[in-house]
Amino acid sequence: METFLLQLKELSSAEDFLQYFGVPFDQHVVNVSRLHILKRFFQYIRQENLLAPSNEVALYAAYREQLMKAYSDFVSSTPAQEKVFKVFQDTDGRQHVSLDSLRATMTPRLAA
Repeated sequence: METFLLQLKELSSAEDFLQYFGVPFDQHVVNVSRLHILKRFFQYIRQENLLAPSNEVALYAAYREQLMKAYSDFVSSTPAQEKVFKVFQDTDGRQHVSLDSLRATMTPRLAA
């Protein structure tokens, strides 16, 4: 079990995880949604209660299944539609900036 966990700690990018678990991927999907895929992957792991150590081979298979599921969420969807991060949940994928808030952040120009 320790070997599997040590190997996971060495992974840092979405590509690293996808390659480690042997999940085929489209680089364009990963370029657009890399952080979203990883966050969704770890959400699925927590939901399935896969954080507790068990059989290393079974754990690898379970993690792979969750990563495939997370990746597939973004193959036909967008980060804004999936709303993994709070910014998308709060704004429904749209940004709202009022003119008053922009004016408040501007510094007054000094006369030359």
